[in-house]
Order: sequence, then C-alpha cells, then structure tokens
Amino acid sequence: MGALTLSQVTKSFGKTDVIKGVDLNVDEGEFCVFVGPSGCGKSTLLRMIAGLEDVTSGEVALDGVRINDLPPARREIAMVFQSYALYPHLSVRDNMGLALKQAGVAKAEIAQATDRAGAMLALDALMERRPAELSGGQRQRVAIGRAIVRTPKLFLFDEPLSNLDAALRVQTRIEIARLHRDLGATMIYVTHDQVEAMTLADKIVVLRAGRVEQVGRPMDLYNDPDNTFVAGFIGSPQMNFLNAGRLGLSSDKLGIRPEHLGLDHGASAGTDRIPGRVSHVEKLGGETLVYVNTQDHGLLTVRMFGEHDFAVDGAVTLRIDPARGFHFDAEGRRIR
Repeated sequence: MGALTLSQVTKSFGKTDVIKGVDLNVDEGEFCVFVGPSGCGKSTLLRMIAGLEDVTSGEVALDGVRINDLPPARREIAMVFQSYALYPHLSVRDNMGLALKQAGVAKAEIAQATDRAGAMLALDALMERRPAELSGGQRQRVAIGRAIVRTPKLFLFDEPLSNLDAALRVQTRIEIARLHRDLGATMIYVTHDQVEAMTLADKIVVLRAGRVEQVGRPMDLYNDPDNTFVAGFIGSPQMNFLNAGRLGLSSDKLGIRPEHLGLDHGASAGTDRIPGRVSHVEKLGGETLVYVNTQDHGLLTVRMFGEHDFAVDGAVTLRIDPARGFHFDAEGRRIR
C-alpha cells in the first residue's frame, strides 16, 4: 500500500502559478526523489501531497483514493521536515510516541512501536535522553523515528539532511537507504542536491519552474537526458556544453561529461582537438578536476581519475569524441 498518483496538479498563489500541471505516478514501495534548483516548486509539491498546502486544481490520490480534501492527519502520510521540530522537554521515546499517545493508542502498543523504531535507527541507548543531549544526526533520526511509529502508507522527507555536516549527511543518507529497504515503504524525498538524488532514488523527478522536466531512474537521466537542463543538473561536476557549429557539427550544442574529455599538456591541432589554458586545478586524491579556458567554448571541466599535475595558465589540448556527446538544438532539446 502507498501508491501515489498526481493528475494535472496545479498550485497558484494569487496570479502566480507555482506548480503547473504535474502528472506523476509513484509506485508502492518506491523511493522517489524530487530534485531541482531553489524555487522550482519541489517542497511546495511535497506539502500539497501532505495536505499542508491546498491543491488549486487537479487530483492527488493515494492507493486510488482522492485525498485532496482530507486534512493531513487523515491522509496516512508521515512527513520528516528539514528542521527536527522535537519537543525539548520530552525524551526520545516520548517524542517518537507523542502522535500515538494523542491518538489514544494503548501504552503497551506505544512502547512496542517506539522500541522497534529505536532499534531500527540505532537509538536504543538514547531513548530516555532529551533532544539537547543529542547530536544533530541523532535528532534527525528521532524525527524519522516519529514518522516510523505511525506506520504510514507514505513517507515524505523535505530536505532532511541539509542541517547536517558533510560526514553526517553521508552517514544519514546510508541509514535512510537502509531504512527504505527494511520497511519496504513508499518514500518521497525532496532535495536540491543531485548527489543525494542519484544515490537514494529508484526514480528521480527533475523539476524546473513548477514543471516536470524528466522522470526516470538515476542512470537513465544521467545517460539519456531529454534536454540541456536535465543534462546540466544531473551529474557532478556538471556536463560541459560546447559550440557544436565551431566543431563542424550539425547540431547547435554538444554536451560532454567531464570524464569523457581527454586532456594533454601543450598545444596540438586537429578536428577533434580544442586548445586552451588551465584556469584552475582541484586535486581531490582519487580524481583531479582541471578547469580549462577555451576561446570558442568558454570554461570547460575535465575529470581525470587519479593524481595529475597541470600548471595554472599552462597551454593544454582537450580531446573530444563527439560519439560520447549529446546533441541539442537551439532550444536545448535533445536531438536523438
């Protein structure tokens, strides 16, 4: 249980259209990630599913039942917010079990549910502590535990890792992925971080300006983007876009991933060669990123595995293979 369907869903604030006719199916047990830049409407769409924002038009259905007019408490949906929103005077156990207590659930059942959630989230030894005694990552796990005990049909996550430092984000991301496998529950997760989207999702929904640009599995979006927006947003470092006409190609724009560009010291000529000068080098240990200024194509990024030395302002030559690229027209649409 937990299949979600959005049919021509819109949201307007006065004369401003924020969500513009979204159609989407999220299957039972699927981990679906909404991703896009700030202001694209992903959090608004999530809040509409939760019932925290009204739907201007269209239909939101859970397991085939229209839920547009149901209040949040009756939707069988649990939401984990960016802020932990824990009660500071309550213990971990009481924070997680509060919704069940308010619903009149028996104490023994609440204890069983909170113990189960605590074990799943490695909070067993912390159940009697208060939020002030916990780390940021532990507080976020408590917020997730509060959602688990409700056994909802659908879990919603609104940028839950944005308040954590880099190491904790990775750790908590792994825990959320494991939790999804253990629960087998339907989850929708909002993030602006495409790395989170790529590593967590069964399905990614790429949003821009209130519209769905593309829906698909992570590697399908990476290897088969529909347009320059998706091609540039999915992948880190982002795709390079070259002037195809200057390369003698019939398309308007050629997109090439940084790992598909070759790089040589010094200048050399050839139809598949682009001269440039090194602008900056980032040595990351396992890989090296080299940023190269070119006359015809602007700043391009080359991703090289391992350690490599390139002098800033040194002359280099980029090697391209158009067969590894993506061709786009003047409007940014993919040419297949």
